[in-house]
Amino acid sequence: MSGILFEKKGRTAIITMNRPEVMNALNMEAYRELRNAWIKVKEDPDIWTAIITGTGERAFCTGQDLKELAAYEARGEHLEYPPELQPGDLEVWKPFIAAVNGYCLAGGLEVALACDIRVAAEHASFGLSEVMRSIMPSGGGISRLPRLIPFGRALELLITGDRIDAQEAYRLGLVNQVVPKEQLMSAAEALADRINENGPLAVRSIKEAAYRGYEMSLKDSLRLELLFSDRVERSEDAKEGPKAFVEKRKPQYKGR
Repeated sequence: MSGILFEKKGRTAIITMNRPEVMNALNMEAYRELRNAWIKVKEDPDIWTAIITGTGERAFCTGQDLKELAAYEARGEHLEYPPELQPGDLEVWKPFIAAVNGYCLAGGLEVALACDIRVAAEHASFGLSEVMRSIMPSGGGISRLPRLIPFGRALELLITGDRIDAQEAYRLGLVNQVVPKEQLMSAAEALADRINENGPLAVRSIKEAAYRGYEMSLKDSLRLELLFSDRVERSEDAKEGPKAFVEKRKPQYKGR
């Protein structure tokens, strides 16, 4: 059974972490498959958005498969996940939505942090628990969490390993929506559909400009914004949008 399922639903890719017997914890092979799924989204011109979730209602993902880690250590071997297996370091400017069902812990939270928008079921919980096992989050949690929520709160979660529930995650800005568990995928898909109605070149350029500009001075970020805007306005889609508005019809964007 594959550890990662991949399907296309219209313009949206659905990526499912599929190891429910270990609450969707990821072993080396599953991490490799997850990265390959990220690459599929990047390279397929027919995919405009992606949703990542986990099989079942118990867990989104609980991080690294500690049973695999323990098996290596029992043999006196050191298991080190190559940095290139982390999907979050790939520059994919198509929007990713995490649909968080249940436990979102350790490396699982790092997968969610690598997404752009997070929708959580009411029973979801979040935490970076690595420190409790005397290891460090090394898949982007230390870098991304303080950029998303207040620094002091992020540091507290990082060095205590404490968990927070979905409502606290929403209050902190870690998640964008909290919905009943039975509505989770429909809410995530509705959000993807809303994004897919827009010009894909504009969507991707907005995402890229926002991420790149975040680390720049305001002056440099504004300059980058204008550069990207000029590029998008030369596209066929940028002509189609105003034309459809004038003709009172739905625009037919083609991504070019």
